[in-house]
Amino acid sequence: MTAFRLHTDRLALRRFSPADLPAATALCGDPEVMRYIDDGRPVPPDRVADDLLPGLLREYAELPDGLGCWALEAEGRFLGWAALRPPSSVGLAGQELAAGSLELGYRLLPAARGRGYATGAAAALVGAAFAELRAERVVATTMAVNAASRRVLERVGLRHLRTFHFDWPDPIPGSEHGDVVHVLTRAEWAAAAS
Repeated sequence: MTAFRLHTDRLALRRFSPADLPAATALCGDPEVMRYIDDGRPVPPDRVADDLLPGLLREYAELPDGLGCWALEAEGRFLGWAALRPPSSVGLAGQELAAGSLELGYRLLPAARGRGYATGAAAALVGAAFAELRAERVVATTMAVNAASRRVLERVGLRHLRTFHFDWPDPIPGSEHGDVVHVLTRAEWAAAAS
């Protein structure tokens, strides 16, 4: 799979480049975007420039083709990103981390929310995970209180597997309700597609 084949009717999913530094900085520096991610705080611009974006670019060489973080664009406008990677999030265990599993993630600028872009990008990546990358399961995590993200996961076929609680070093509002793991297996995906 190559970057130019990842698209929907409304979205282009493309690889990031060094020229995307301003867009990545704006996305990760937005307090609303980061509200339910990591420590809930915006990522400082120097950290995006020195660590985050170089890490995303490195993944294209280190991961199998088709995996990594994809910039989302509609009509030439940057909207956010969607990612499909080997699973690594806190709270994943057992089969969720096993070979054949891939982890889905996404973040959108506030102005792009509520228009189906996250669902479209997630559906494209879930389809690619099973049809092209031959994954056995797709997993995702989010905070239990992140209702919008949970709806996206459910719309693309992932089901709630469990809620877990983690002793975060610097808890953010809502963390007392826990985090959730959602999953979709190859068999479930195939049954829904037939």
